[in-house]
Amino acid sequence: MPAPSKTAAPSSTPAEPSAPDRLPTRRRLILALLLGAQFMLAVDFSILNVALPDIGRGVGLSLGALQWVATAFALPAAGFTLLFGRVADLLGRRRLFVTGLALLAAGSLVGGLAGNSAVLLTGRVLQGLATAIATPAALSLLTTSFPEGPLRRRALGLNGALMSAGFAVGALFGGVLTDLLSWRWAFLVNAPVAVVLLVAAPALIPADRDRATGRLDIPGAVTVTGGLLFLVYGITRAGHAGWGDSAALTGLAVGAVLLVVFTLVENRAAEPLASLRVLTKRTVGWGNLGGLVVFAMETAIVFLLTIYLQTVLGYSALVTGLVFGVPGVTAALAGVLGPRLLGRVGARNSLVAGLVVQAASNAVLLLLGTDRTGIVLVIASSAIGFFGHVYGIVAYTVTATSGLPDHEQGLATGLTTMTQQVAFALGIPVISAVAVARTGSSQDPVAVLDGLRLAIGVDVAVTVVAAVLIAVFLRPRAARPA
Repeated sequence: MPAPSKTAAPSSTPAEPSAPDRLPTRRRLILALLLGAQFMLAVDFSILNVALPDIGRGVGLSLGALQWVATAFALPAAGFTLLFGRVADLLGRRRLFVTGLALLAAGSLVGGLAGNSAVLLTGRVLQGLATAIATPAALSLLTTSFPEGPLRRRALGLNGALMSAGFAVGALFGGVLTDLLSWRWAFLVNAPVAVVLLVAAPALIPADRDRATGRLDIPGAVTVTGGLLFLVYGITRAGHAGWGDSAALTGLAVGAVLLVVFTLVENRAAEPLASLRVLTKRTVGWGNLGGLVVFAMETAIVFLLTIYLQTVLGYSALVTGLVFGVPGVTAALAGVLGPRLLGRVGARNSLVAGLVVQAASNAVLLLLGTDRTGIVLVIASSAIGFFGHVYGIVAYTVTATSGLPDHEQGLATGLTTMTQQVAFALGIPVISAVAVARTGSSQDPVAVLDGLRLAIGVDVAVTVVAAVLIAVFLRPRAARPA
């Protein structure tokens, strides 16, 4: 077996020492705990989608106002992620992880017991804030608990699989709980799971001994958080009110200005919130671009297929949830096989391959018609697409977090989590706006399908462009002669 490379980069494919076949029991329990938390957070994102009409009737939200159930979650989830990723480095990852779980349990109870829309949206904000706190902490605990190499890739592979499976299972659970019990259980189901994880975390996860030193960069925290909040608000507002809406344009403009100010602040700060050295690292930049497209474009496809199955083909919410449960199996398979493939072909090639598979499977959806047998094509295409999707998630996470010391893992995982949340907020409004531009206000199945095809075509094109850019600009640099 060749000797391991001393300068291994995440985009190269050096030989590595073989990982032990079995993890120690304590490590396996830590892995199960962290993966369980990530799975629950992924379920939490999608579980309410199918239940939205019932939620609106239950708390008096109009059809046009239902967007705020998703927006109230997306704003804090995306806006505060980078901040709390850095706070985890400074105050301790376990402490932030436990805090996030407690807040998730509280937000779920508030939302589930809400008697009016204001209380329900408050619960949703708490859930989004909990996600911003717990997700980067959990991911950084995952990356620092397993050494860079096969063990970390295996853990991140399972993490990626469970994230996508959680998204699919959330849609299924949302349909089942709403049909059999009440929409309130789509909130309440999180609380007991969060309590179990809260009890287990202090017993299994050791206290942080490698916290970063220094102070929190307050100007950087204010500008980046404000910038992301305004940016996500502008995107979600534009997705529902149109890209010419003055509030949407104002939000986008203010967000862009604040993010520019953030880069100026970080360039001069003695102890920056986000080191520009890390932000400008090729693997971090291109890795997160790949992750943005992987998440945004596949999330949009799931939304488009939901519209297709229910509006064009006339299937129920429960059947739609069951359809998206099928690709969860291939997502799990990708989580198991992905790390092994990545170890052979490298993170950069794997990220490109994941994007290409995702694009190719979605391109097949351009053949969809108004016949109900289209459900077969949806299932087959989604099964392949979810495999490429999870493979891409594993590759982008490895790419964007490798080659950095443990004291910067909170920042790196905060960036990857922020990318994920911004992608969730961006993908559906942007791609659905393309569909609406073609369809207009028509509810005719043929007209709706025409708009969906255009949106799918744009989705595929964006994914292909991202794959080409990463293939070209993330090439391994030639080694300098000694």
